[in-house]
Amino acid sequence: MRKLQIYCTSIKYFKILDDLPGYITPIGLGNSNFPDSWITEKKGDNISNLNSYYGEMTALYWIWKNQLNDLSDDDFIGNCHYRKLWLNNLYDKKQKNSLSDLYSNLLKNNNENLNKYETIQVQPIIFNSKTVLEDFNQIHGELIINKCIEFLNPQIQEKFKNNLNKNTLYPLNMFITKVRYFKNYCDVIFPWLEKCFHYCKSNNLLKDYNTRLPAFLAERFTSFWFSEYSDCTTLSYARIGRFFLSNNINEIYNPMKLPFTFRMYPTIHKY
Repeated sequence: MRKLQIYCTSIKYFKILDDLPGYITPIGLGNSNFPDSWITEKKGDNISNLNSYYGEMTALYWIWKNQLNDLSDDDFIGNCHYRKLWLNNLYDKKQKNSLSDLYSNLLKNNNENLNKYETIQVQPIIFNSKTVLEDFNQIHGELIINKCIEFLNPQIQEKFKNNLNKNTLYPLNMFITKVRYFKNYCDVIFPWLEKCFHYCKSNNLLKDYNTRLPAFLAERFTSFWFSEYSDCTTLSYARIGRFFLSNNINEIYNPMKLPFTFRMYPTIHKY
């Protein structure tokens, strides 16, 4: 029977992550202190020193290098973020009238999509009046991503360029995929990101909002890679706020299990 293992990345300790379903494992990033019950990216083969630039990508590197030995190529591996959790369905609009709680609507390990598809991506952002490339250039600066594409092999370059000239982005570097596809993805993206990082650093681009430029580049590549090289579907996600993350509140009860907490979800971007 196939396994499902999801890692929930966090830069701080939030008690609510201790109460996630058992197949979702919290992983601590960066320099914060975490309880012994958590795993951290500092142990084993890691690039945790690059977390301020790479964001959640340092966790994906750690998983690639340290966590795959007990998984088969057809098992599923994925990630989520401490504020962004997978839901069990795809929704076109917010569930404002739902009487259920958020916890009961989180992804379940028997989700039927895991039997039908090779990869699950986050519900996409669809731009109405610009391409993915134009959006990146507006936010991060002209020519940066075009230069970094040159560090890929020619066959991938052309496919990536074609993808960037479309209007659909699967954001957040967040996905669930079969281990075989995760390995292929990591084999390509991390050597590429290393070249991107050195280029950006040598050209003094890693500052202010663009400090995490490698993570933003990876976001566009991740969106492209899985939609190009695997059979994909999408699920929605919930962005949880400070009330849910409060350690004080979580000492009393799990706020995700309160009635009506699902009514503000899923998170849908409108452009």
